[in-house]
Amino acid sequence: MKNILYLFLVVVAFSCNVPQSAPTQEAKASVLDYVDPNIGTAHSRWFFYTPAAVPFGMAKLGPSTDGSYGNEQGWEAVGYDSRHESIEGFANLHEFQVGGLLFTAMTGDLRTIPGTLDDPDGGYRSRFDKKDEEASPGYYRVLLKDYGVTAELTATKRVGYQKYTFPQSRDSYILLDIGNQLGESGKVKDAMVRYVGDGQVEGWVITYPEYVKKYQAGGEVRMYFSGVLDRNPDAIGTFRNEEAYEGEASISGKGAGIYFKYTTEEDESIGIKAGFSFTSIENARENLDAEAADLTFEDALLAAQEIWAEELNKIKVSGSNEEDKTKFYTGLYHALLGRGLASDVDGSFPQNDGSIGSIPLKESGEPAFNFYNTDAVWGAYWNLTQLWALAWPEYYNDFVQTHLAVYKNSGWLGDGIANSKFVSGVGTNFVSLIIASAYQCGIRDYDVELAFEAAYKNEVAYQNRIEGAGKTDLEGFVKNGYVAYVPGWNTTSEGSGFSVSHSLEYAYSAYSVAQFAKALGKDEEYEELMALADNWKNFYDDEIDFVRPIMPSGEFIEDFDTFAPWIGFQEGNAWQYTFYVPHDPEALISRMGERKFVDRLDSIFTVSEKTKFGGEEIDAFAGLTYLYNQGNQPNLHIPWLFNYTDHPWLTQKWVRRICDEFYGTGPVHGYGYGQDEDQGQLGAWYVMAAMGLFDVKGLIETEPTFQFGSPIFDKIEIQTGASNKLTIEASNNSKDNMYIQSINIDGSLFTESQIPYERLKNGAHIIIEMGSSPQKELYDGN
Repeated sequence: MKNILYLFLVVVAFSCNVPQSAPTQEAKASVLDYVDPNIGTAHSRWFFYTPAAVPFGMAKLGPSTDGSYGNEQGWEAVGYDSRHESIEGFANLHEFQVGGLLFTAMTGDLRTIPGTLDDPDGGYRSRFDKKDEEASPGYYRVLLKDYGVTAELTATKRVGYQKYTFPQSRDSYILLDIGNQLGESGKVKDAMVRYVGDGQVEGWVITYPEYVKKYQAGGEVRMYFSGVLDRNPDAIGTFRNEEAYEGEASISGKGAGIYFKYTTEEDESIGIKAGFSFTSIENARENLDAEAADLTFEDALLAAQEIWAEELNKIKVSGSNEEDKTKFYTGLYHALLGRGLASDVDGSFPQNDGSIGSIPLKESGEPAFNFYNTDAVWGAYWNLTQLWALAWPEYYNDFVQTHLAVYKNSGWLGDGIANSKFVSGVGTNFVSLIIASAYQCGIRDYDVELAFEAAYKNEVAYQNRIEGAGKTDLEGFVKNGYVAYVPGWNTTSEGSGFSVSHSLEYAYSAYSVAQFAKALGKDEEYEELMALADNWKNFYDDEIDFVRPIMPSGEFIEDFDTFAPWIGFQEGNAWQYTFYVPHDPEALISRMGERKFVDRLDSIFTVSEKTKFGGEEIDAFAGLTYLYNQGNQPNLHIPWLFNYTDHPWLTQKWVRRICDEFYGTGPVHGYGYGQDEDQGQLGAWYVMAAMGLFDVKGLIETEPTFQFGSPIFDKIEIQTGASNKLTIEASNNSKDNMYIQSINIDGSLFTESQIPYERLKNGAHIIIEMGSSPQKELYDGN
């Protein structure tokens, strides 16, 4: 079937006489029409906008409007902003704390610095119009107005393609700006680029990202490339900042770059394809040869579209409206785009200690698994890992293998990793939960005993704990039952300014590894971890029914503001974090009282709907002082908690409202308003919510389950990771008919609010009858 589709795409593409390589409507599989990479591009993170890439790839190409500005703390929005009016060039690598290798083209007088948004004429950047821009899965095109040059981008897994169509000119240039800061990469430590001859160019850059500086001082991120130009240049030169060196073929040091000059005819296209690696130039060259030696731009584009169509079609939806489909498939696209490949075709990958690791090879000669870069997994258990477990378990397995490889090399699990260097996004560490969940879902193609060793150590070991492993305040949690509140932004063995949220997270994570221990028959560790899982109770103040910071003395903090973030709570407040007991929601509900729990939660969403469930300020932290904040991880399970009460229909109501109102289809109103999408998390949450499936506990029980929500689509067909078909039909579904009336699974009435993951994985036919009012008698079986 793949071959048939590929041949069809080739025939269509080459039978159409189009001036550019842009995919025509006929050439695109229909599912690609529902992906709009431009959604949410205002105030977006460095890794967010990379249209020219394949799922989970290393080569992730996209335009840069302000990537050269860098960012002060490593997390701020930078790279591409839809509100900007000029493009400085096209970056080839986009990951959390990893960015570099800017290519671009121009005509006229040579310029060797990017210029600024306020003064685009001060550098090689160019103005552009949105009408001249196209982005779709695997492809990007834009007209650089100042030069009359059309730039096009596409990619394979490890190879990036850039093609420039020039006007008639005696002064046409392709520039490779290698040695300058780009995106989240941090300051450049060193760089090199050289023209080898016969169209071949290669180089590298070494950077020092802000999060590496914080979590693994002295570490560095290395990026290598080896590229081939379609046409030998008429002249070459190098540059460093504004100084150009005509005729020079190589240059090294900070600010290093190289240019190629051409005389071009009208509409003449010149391309460069470059292989990338995080280990060496030689491996970058090998990646290029293995994936793209004889592959033209058009071939690579069609192959990328085929891959995207195949992966996105693992979940097929029908019914509802076009806007919902766009939200769904764009969310799924981001879930499959983030956290990309970091190993080479031969299995080489960068180790935490700076050495080069080697993945064992299968009999076929291919690496036994792929190694990936990743943003921190804070919150990923409420979106990405649930989606991966259901339909992409092979990727999930590789993700576990990646973290175990880092553990074997360093002795610790790292929450986020940039070329294996520790970049623990918020200073916690949920990788042990991610591993435990994978095991419970039957994803186990790795050393299970090593996995448990790493997970257990992550929960209890505080002696000599390194900054990069996060949880540096773990000692108080393990020894005293709580992390003490210490004012300020630091987290140490003495306590933390985020003491409550950290303790709640550690309790949740401890419970997950306890279930892992239980499944392996490790009774002693199980009992130890279950005791830690109850530590959340120490923070619950029964007088006000909120969690509250505890001073080193053991007393609750005075003058407590339940709306205030940062005082005991990381990226949230007491209104939000009081519901952070995902491993034992029944106990939380009992502690507060079910009536009060339901009334408080329902009123929170009633009020929050007026602010689009997270605020309308264009800011990643817009909702931190609100009752509820869909735009940040600590909140993402909260609307699903009604499923643990006698009012489960309120989950159906409020999740639907969030999908309709928080999520949009515009550059500004996409994932909230400039909120932090974090490499696919908010997109994956929408996908799960739209399918009506979610697990508050993050699939960590020995027999994990999904709870039901309100499916947005009339029919959803999922190709599960076990190669089975899961079909969910929502009969009588509409915007008003959001409430479940009955559930029928494989011909039998189902009266519970959750269903075993195993049953879904093995395939099922679920028919859900929908209606305009709650069916309160449905859940008598609970």
